[in-house]
Amino acid sequence: MSDMNGPIQHRYDFVLLFDVVNGNPNGDPDAGNAPRVDPETGHGLVSDVCLKRKIRNYVTLAKTGDDGTPEPGYDIYVKHHGVLETLHKRAYEAAGLDLKAKDKKTRADNVFKTRAWMCQTFYDVRTFGAVMSTGINCGQVRGPVQLSFSRSQDPIAALEQTITRKAVTTEEEALKQIDKHGQVTGTMGRKEIVPYGLYRAHGFVSPHLAADTGFTQQDLELLWQALEMMFEHDHSATRGEMATRKLVVFEHDSKLGNAPAHRLFERVKVEAVDPGKPPRAYADYRVVVDADDLPPGIRVDVRV
Repeated sequence: MSDMNGPIQHRYDFVLLFDVVNGNPNGDPDAGNAPRVDPETGHGLVSDVCLKRKIRNYVTLAKTGDDGTPEPGYDIYVKHHGVLETLHKRAYEAAGLDLKAKDKKTRADNVFKTRAWMCQTFYDVRTFGAVMSTGINCGQVRGPVQLSFSRSQDPIAALEQTITRKAVTTEEEALKQIDKHGQVTGTMGRKEIVPYGLYRAHGFVSPHLAADTGFTQQDLELLWQALEMMFEHDHSATRGEMATRKLVVFEHDSKLGNAPAHRLFERVKVEAVDPGKPPRAYADYRVVVDADDLPPGIRVDVRV
């Protein structure tokens, strides 16, 4: 039986399938928050940063007590409106180190110690890594868990919808919007949605980097749980209905791995039931995981 509190010993590669119904899974602020899209193919995109944000949010919910305090080792480094330098200072204070040390060797030792403290304290640091060398220096961490950009299985149709806000912000604004009947007309706006999109992301877990950050088997199980459930606690009018549809994990029986990741990913096939029909539901796809004749040392786990 593996030690849940010890660093992971195996390499993992995984495929995540998730979908969106009548929502915007990841708006692009440089394009008026429209759904991200590959302009050459029309396929939808979701950034790795977006998925990491949802994982962080889930861990916060799962590992925060009734008093609002995170469980030891499960605080989150990158929070909404967080000030990172404040957390760096906290690391120095917790270790009893001098922020203003002049000696070069002392400064290097301080960075080494605070880096270790940051990994122990913050789940997302030891999972995804972090650059903590700006301002108060706590070093840099390369995380064992990496995610790719997600891409939709088919080109998406980004539909722009006009909406109206009937309330106004100020009395001055209300006076400007009164029509001939004495009614406030309201403010026009827009909202872009994807009627349906099935997105695919690839992920990688390195035991070598896990040994450096202290990423444990228990942390890995929390990651799988977050990938399965993160959309259940992220519903909003903007994102519509989003859900994890399939999480396929390929576990190697060694640290180096027993097969190239891309060969394993090719075993997860997504096909349209009716290629001539625009997909509007998960049932419009057929997902097949080829688990026959796996390379020696590979185990596949379909978790959703």
